[in-house]
Amino acid sequence: MDMKREGTRPDSALQPVMDAEEVNLYLRDVFPQACSGETPDYRALEVWPGGCTVRLEAGFQHLRPGDTVAGPSLFALADIGGYVCALSHVGRKALAVTTNLNINFMRKANAGVVDGHCRILKLGRRLMVFEAELVAGDTGETVAHATGTYSTLKIGFCAAEARQTGVNSYGIIIPYF
Repeated sequence: MDMKREGTRPDSALQPVMDAEEVNLYLRDVFPQACSGETPDYRALEVWPGGCTVRLEAGFQHLRPGDTVAGPSLFALADIGGYVCALSHVGRKALAVTTNLNINFMRKANAGVVDGHCRILKLGRRLMVFEAELVAGDTGETVAHATGTYSTLKIGFCAAEARQTGVNSYGIIIPYF
């Protein structure tokens, strides 16, 4: 499925504010354990209006017995794809955090390259809903499909909004008693 063309609205809210190179530099700073090195395990390949493509270079550390990419590594690829979508379309000034992620594993993914083609389904003031199709191998077979939601609160939003949303400017949930 060509996620860049199917169902993506060409509206101004879906115009990226960061490209893949800028996102990768930021990911190296905030997730050095997974996104740094000469060839990082996870990285953004492309960002376009309404979506992105992310890649996992699945090596030994990502495998379970049977030379199969482990589910948590595929889950992380889908989650990073959602994060790249949020970050590239909202910018660094947002505290983007996963609020929900659901994944369906469809077939075995062997060691090597796994690409995540991610598409924003809805980008609102506070939430972004996305889907990710994870494909592996030379044949490009879908190995997993994920849907998720990110909270995209702006850092430093006003105290009145914090009282309304129940979240302070640091993204910490304010309990109501």
